[in-house]
Amino acid sequence: MRSLVLLVFLLGLPLHSVAAAVDAQTQSITIALAQEPPSLDSMRSTDLVSFFVLGHVEEGLVRYDRHGRLAPGIAASWEQSDEKIVFHLRRDARWSDGSPVTAADFVFAWRHINDPKTAAPYAAIMYPIANARKIQKGELPVRALGVSAPDDHTLVVRLDAPCGYCLALMAHEAFLPVKQTFFEREGDQYGAEASNLLYNGPFMLTTWQHSARLVMKKNPYYWNRDAVGLNEINVAYITEDNRARFNLFRDGRIALVRLGAETVRDAATQGERIHTFASGGMAFLRFNLHEGHATRNIDLRRAVQLVFDPDEFVDKVIGIPGYRPAYSFFPGWLPGDKTRFLSEYPMAPPTIDPAAARKLIDKARQALGQLPTMTILTVTSPTGTRIAEYFQGLLKQKLGLDVRVDQQTFKQYLAKSRSGDFDLALSSWYPDFNDIVTFADLLASWNPNNRGGYSDTEYDKYCLALMHTADSAARMADADRLQKIIKRDAPILPMAETGSAWLQDPKLVGVVRRQIGPDPDYTYARVVR
Repeated sequence: MRSLVLLVFLLGLPLHSVAAAVDAQTQSITIALAQEPPSLDSMRSTDLVSFFVLGHVEEGLVRYDRHGRLAPGIAASWEQSDEKIVFHLRRDARWSDGSPVTAADFVFAWRHINDPKTAAPYAAIMYPIANARKIQKGELPVRALGVSAPDDHTLVVRLDAPCGYCLALMAHEAFLPVKQTFFEREGDQYGAEASNLLYNGPFMLTTWQHSARLVMKKNPYYWNRDAVGLNEINVAYITEDNRARFNLFRDGRIALVRLGAETVRDAATQGERIHTFASGGMAFLRFNLHEGHATRNIDLRRAVQLVFDPDEFVDKVIGIPGYRPAYSFFPGWLPGDKTRFLSEYPMAPPTIDPAAARKLIDKARQALGQLPTMTILTVTSPTGTRIAEYFQGLLKQKLGLDVRVDQQTFKQYLAKSRSGDFDLALSSWYPDFNDIVTFADLLASWNPNNRGGYSDTEYDKYCLALMHTADSAARMADADRLQKIIKRDAPILPMAETGSAWLQDPKLVGVVRRQIGPDPDYTYARVVR
């Protein structure tokens, strides 16, 4: 997902006893999670919490180092051309049962994701691999996928076309290896419990008490275990209450806490040292374009565009340092040809024109008749509630639209989002890899995560061109065409580039915050005295 976040914050509070926030003697820390991971099956996961855990307990061909650069993982080295990438796997890579990680483990996992019977949510991310698209459409057998293992330590990946971002793709969780014999033995339970997984990353998940607690311990089989400082990461709290989370930090029970709008003010008042970070995601409002939904009407969507002010939204509704108003669906940190993409192809702030918006709503009424009460889908969290109620009031006051807030738990939100059971949905997307494609293909007609059902042949054309050339200047010109099409068709409404404000125990050092990969990353962290 990187992947998909849906404005989710922390859920439920366990009643068991917990360890101290940091312990230098045992090199252990205690933290809180946004919610428990829905599944740790890397071939089916889509959410940031699952990716956070998987990023600590599993490893792919490449990974991100402490400086945010691509670095060797299971692959010790590689050679890349326009036609293929050849990876050479390290011989000391092991699964947590002591068996070697082999090239066949990657071949099996990638074939499984591409198998249309799997219906893997992230299958489309593999389109650059030769024959992936045709296999997913059922036009070729799975064995035709352009990946092979000439021997245990060599993986050959053939490409459909030159691909300027394919090496970065390999750090995504969808490209993790899976040991076939273990997977087949676990069946439907694979990834459902701590014992239903094998681990090849810096840590192993040793405890998973659902909705209560997870424990990750240092993996003695990890090839680079000497670089891992912590012996244990104890996820002792799962709670949606921002103030309770803040109090846990203040009481010395957790080592790091992300702050909401209200706790940012508390932390500042109490003289805490607040860290800020542009976390790289995009918060947006998704419109449902399927039949039977009023939001299918383009005039209604454009009317919403004309009354939404992203600057006001960030200042008055979000109120968290690090967030920035979004004028494009593509965040400002994304690289362009020579500098940043939005420096080369800037988007002007939106025009706010309530009078013109009301005329468009009148036009939509003429086409649709009486406009029904619409639903805005969100997760049950203080932030989700605040944003949903903001839109509820904005659309009523400016456009005369009746909107009902539909709050759901994270799992129920995902189910409703995937089934299209919404008119508008508060959503956010975090990058899966360091390229603009990670945002652009979210609205491609073939992407299962395009849950609003947007489909446009011109958009698909330029998205494919962006994906299938290594010419950087041409790619960025195509990306500019895409951001203008998004503005024109309004399948989504960009709201804000996401940020994070957090507090961290001063004895905990080496934590990496990044826009790509697991965040926060505790792989290189340690506790000092």
